[in-house]
Amino acid sequence: MKTKSIQQILPPPPPHMVGDGFRVHNFFPSGYDMDIRRMSPFFLLDYNSKVDFAGTDAPRGVGVHPHRGFETVTIAYHGKVAHHDSTGNSGVIGEGDVQWMTAASGVLHKEYHEKEYARKGGLFQMVQLWVNLPAKDKMSKPKYQGITNDQMGKYYLPDNGGVVDVIAGELNGIKGPAFTFTPIQMYNVRVKKGANFTLNFPETFNTGILIIEGKVKVNNTDEAPADHFVLFKNDGETIIIEALEDSIVLVLSGEPINEPIAPYGPFLMNTKEELIQAYEDFNSGKFGNLED
Repeated sequence: MKTKSIQQILPPPPPHMVGDGFRVHNFFPSGYDMDIRRMSPFFLLDYNSKVDFAGTDAPRGVGVHPHRGFETVTIAYHGKVAHHDSTGNSGVIGEGDVQWMTAASGVLHKEYHEKEYARKGGLFQMVQLWVNLPAKDKMSKPKYQGITNDQMGKYYLPDNGGVVDVIAGELNGIKGPAFTFTPIQMYNVRVKKGANFTLNFPETFNTGILIIEGKVKVNNTDEAPADHFVLFKNDGETIIIEALEDSIVLVLSGEPINEPIAPYGPFLMNTKEELIQAYEDFNSGKFGNLED
């Protein structure tokens, strides 16, 4: 198999606050002026690198807001986040867990630091992704998947080199629990210093890795430290990663959705007319009710 070449190794863009609970680096779509389809089906990657929050009795996070046309995926590395939405779903995720909300036809939701974690404060580190939906599924019924770490598929690297948490898709026959609308591979790789591993994805899949912790060498050539994103070209199938330190690597690969994209605010649709309809439906209360 041919190696999937590195296109760019991207340092974290300047951070900005989302609400008062998430200090994020937006790698795409705005961080590096990538085409909005460059990492399709992944539309947005917000990375909350490590930050210490002081304890507080006040709710800290993002208040009630709408979404339609895509999924939000939140991956926790440090800290705890509570979720509530207008379909009645709620949950709390902590270290190693994932919250996968399918907004689809429309929901209101809010995300806050979990009450006890917020009261104590401490280290916080998260990733949030927006995963686009194909046109045929954009108006499907909303759903929520709270995925704890022990529910994930576990692939153990040879020679006690580490473990891969398979969130979505599969790796060497080990399947992840997340339901996806299009082919997606999503893994957290916890790899020990000196160990290496090989990944294989179709040439056409858009692929990138985010170094959550440590430092790795990619394809035996380029080093990527913590908080950097490695974007791969669509020119091969194989990626080789060697851990130069004990490391955690988030792996994202997916089949692109080759459809028009019309993004605006909290909505991700195919046409301007659908965006207008989304705002009309939201303003007329069709997304349900949720207390702030």
